[in-house]
Amino acid sequence: MCGVESLTLTENDLRRLSHPLVGGVILFARNVKSRHQLRALCDHIHAIRTPPLVIGIDQEGGRVQRLRAPRFKTLPPMGSIRKRHSEKNKACLAAFRLGRRLAAELIDLSIDFSFAPVLDIDYGKSAVIGNRSFGEDFHVVSLLAGGFCRGLRSFGVATVGKHFPGHGFVEADSHTEMPEDTRDFFDISLDMAPYLVISDHLTSVMMAHVRYPNHDKMPAGFSSFWINDVLRGKLKFTGLVFSDDLGMVGAHSVGDWVARANAAFIAGCDVVLACNEFDAIDDLLTRWKPVYSEDRFNMLQKRWSQMTKRSS
Repeated sequence: MCGVESLTLTENDLRRLSHPLVGGVILFARNVKSRHQLRALCDHIHAIRTPPLVIGIDQEGGRVQRLRAPRFKTLPPMGSIRKRHSEKNKACLAAFRLGRRLAAELIDLSIDFSFAPVLDIDYGKSAVIGNRSFGEDFHVVSLLAGGFCRGLRSFGVATVGKHFPGHGFVEADSHTEMPEDTRDFFDISLDMAPYLVISDHLTSVMMAHVRYPNHDKMPAGFSSFWINDVLRGKLKFTGLVFSDDLGMVGAHSVGDWVARANAAFIAGCDVVLACNEFDAIDDLLTRWKPVYSEDRFNMLQKRWSQMTKRSS
């Protein structure tokens, strides 16, 4: 799943999006100018291939949203919901309504899903997570994220829980550093609790570029232990698994772009993200030759189709 260059598709974009390894597009602020322009871009992307390429965007609320006022409906940071609503039922209803608002906006723009909700717990340590989180403990995160997901799913929009197993405890930002979380498994399991509690509402999960050295030397997005043994084994998750962006510094320790894509895929990621570095994307599409069984290919297709399947 890769980025595109600008407000309209270039010849290079069309070449990349026609490559059989590409299954979708992730949009950024560079791709957004107006509602009409964005809808036309999405319609063009969808028209390139059959079945259509899938389109996603980071529209979480607060400081992480590519669609900004006044042209688009914006969302408050998810961490503000509990502060504005002291009663849990009212807070959950507010989260549900925000999910519906986001879903309606995405559908109107021909965008298939947002990479949301953030299920990280806000321990007050991670500046990159902060108020992107729904709260300071897994009970609140589970309750409000569950309401938000129900809002999205009420319009049939897919959900992406991130960043598994948890990014909220580490101070380092995986965009620019390699974070390490040295806690024991029990403590980390508290960060994983929302994934289990709201599993029925999650279409997919995005892995964290965080290393947990007491459990595996590889960052979670390149770790069969975290993806297969824990997420799929212990938590019984059956949906799609995304890597985080392979261009982030938290992925650099694994090797070059082909090594990163291959390591993520072998570890159990269904889809790898290559967002912003177009020369690297071209290199990846030229040199990466993933090997997979017919069973895995069929399962991947089934999971991928859920990202655009509208339930209502």
